[in-house]
Amino acid sequence: MKAGWQTIPMGQICSIKSGKSDTKDAVEDGAYAFFDRSRTIKKSSRYLFDCEAMIIPGEGTEFLPRHFTGKFDLHQRAYALFDFSNQIDVKFLYYFLHYKSDYFPQVAVGATVKSLRLRHFEQLPVSFTSIPEQQRIVGILDEAFDGITTAKANAEQNLQNARALFESHLQSVFAQRGEGWVDKPLTAVCEAIFAGGDVPKDNYSKTETDKYRIPIFTNGEKNKGLYGFTNTARVTAPSITISARGTIGYSEIRRESYYPAIRLIVVIPKKGILDLSFLYYAIESIDIVHSGTSIPQLTVPMVSGFSIPVPPVEIQQMIVDQLDALREETQRLESLYQRKLAVLDELKKSLLHQAFSGAL
Repeated sequence: MKAGWQTIPMGQICSIKSGKSDTKDAVEDGAYAFFDRSRTIKKSSRYLFDCEAMIIPGEGTEFLPRHFTGKFDLHQRAYALFDFSNQIDVKFLYYFLHYKSDYFPQVAVGATVKSLRLRHFEQLPVSFTSIPEQQRIVGILDEAFDGITTAKANAEQNLQNARALFESHLQSVFAQRGEGWVDKPLTAVCEAIFAGGDVPKDNYSKTETDKYRIPIFTNGEKNKGLYGFTNTARVTAPSITISARGTIGYSEIRRESYYPAIRLIVVIPKKGILDLSFLYYAIESIDIVHSGTSIPQLTVPMVSGFSIPVPPVEIQQMIVDQLDALREETQRLESLYQRKLAVLDELKKSLLHQAFSGAL
């Protein structure tokens, strides 16, 4: 730290209080902002504070501050920092808290839901310099972060556009159709449609071993649904798996032998009638309507009721080639934009490190 900087507990440079309101106090047409543990700013018909403040969730997984000036309501599991000392520029403290974003998760208590106590805020060591120097640093960070925010918004929009382009083309393929296309239920073009079963607890390993080599797949996109390994294959034919709970409709092509776990539906096409990849794209084009309210679910009868347009096999293969090429280009663009977003995040971290190490 350069000369002229000092470090004192945050409780000595501002007042810190938790709110008194509960989730039920949020109303749709409230006149005042209502901050709770979520990223969404809700509305309230009353206010507890009327000041410039920083609001930080006191529970959850992310404890990043919001800067707000005016009248607002506050959840009992959130904290407001206000009544700041003349030693500190509020925006400087805002950036400092982003710089120390790893502090609150480290000190939070609780086994399942992490939460903060007043002492965690009061004891946080805050490093700062003179007010003019703080304001100079804030000016640099404001300008840089505005540029980064704009660049991230553009990258995120481009990422969405790339995905939307593929989705639009996919939908148009199955909407336009052509000569020789016939709508058929999946039951007419598939050998089997069935649900996965319980993981064999006495015949299972989280990692692949000499004994356990057959993959177990379940619902969800994480690791493409890979859950673990067993030594018993239930599916040996090329097939499509569809997530039946949670991430509804997430599909994967499976060419290897595997064991399907619960929350997964397996669809095996008839050879010579339906190309495996064509079936995958056809399922991807379906606007799946699921059952369930709190937890969406998909059932075998629902999937069996799906109808898809089926052209001759040679046409199916031509369509698959076209869609594969477009998907490959889409994935290349997605990777490019995701790398750009990662670089921008690293740039923010680098600027914050420079700012609060006295190197900016």
